[in-house]
Amino acid sequence: MERWYLAGMVCLLVLAAGCSSPGDQKTGEENITQGDLADLVRDAAAYADTAGRDAALAEFGNESGRFSRGALYVYAYDYDGTLLAHPYETEEVGTNRGNWTDVRGLPVIRIGAHTAANGGGFITYLSPAREFGSIDESAGNTYVPKLGYVFPAGETWWVASGISLSEAAGPGREPVSAMVDLVERGAAYGREHGAEAAFSEISNRSGMFVDPADHYLYAYDYNGTLLAHPHLQASIGTSLIEREDPFGMENIRALRDTAQSGGGFIVFVWPNPEQENREELKIGYVLPVDDTWWVGSGVYLSEITGEDASFPSPVP
Repeated sequence: MERWYLAGMVCLLVLAAGCSSPGDQKTGEENITQGDLADLVRDAAAYADTAGRDAALAEFGNESGRFSRGALYVYAYDYDGTLLAHPYETEEVGTNRGNWTDVRGLPVIRIGAHTAANGGGFITYLSPAREFGSIDESAGNTYVPKLGYVFPAGETWWVASGISLSEAAGPGREPVSAMVDLVERGAAYGREHGAEAAFSEISNRSGMFVDPADHYLYAYDYNGTLLAHPHLQASIGTSLIEREDPFGMENIRALRDTAQSGGGFIVFVWPNPEQENREELKIGYVLPVDDTWWVGSGVYLSEITGEDASFPSPVP
């Protein structure tokens, strides 16, 4: 079974930086907080305002510059999706990547641009780890969940950075770890007790697979038919394989494909009932139970950041 997402989350080391200005940021392999990440990106936007666009882009593209510290770095895009600066993907600078997706199909650049255009904020996605001073987007086994922050740098472009969730300081890792444990327990229960008993327990709102914070397990077959769910029981027996989010990602199909390939992490968009069902990024984890069905669960971005992370409307 492919478990490279989890392995990458455990093993990736991120060089951290932070504080309020580029000159006094931390260096070394220290955990960076969410606030540090946001400060770094805002500092980059402020630098662009002071130094000018051309000087700022040159600095952002310099792997030895003040905004590049190994695995932590700032990059820049315009709102059309053209990459303007990146210290480790210089060959892509000048190309339009508006339709680029992560390894599971999330349109990361479009989501970043939409968030930046509405004032900036946190996003989450899967990203390939930097290895030996470069990034290989074709190396699917290097993708790990990241927490990103985006911010407008002017009327036509925006800046961003990101950190591995496995290295981010603060409580954000706890719900993700609990989610992984929930899915692993659910898959093991299904193998041990069989599908009928598992579906009954998964659909039980007060059962062992719904925790006090109302995180829950769900089950699908490989045709995308919902088999068990504690809150969508009216949809059980219905195929949701064609469901699309507002950005055009077929999230049930993507979840299915992830389970079918051995399981792992995936980021997708889903309505958050705690935020009036507004659309929000969600980190999911799925595992196959056998060759006929699979289980999964998820954690909303707002649970990691502690602040409203729903998308501003309208979503393109």
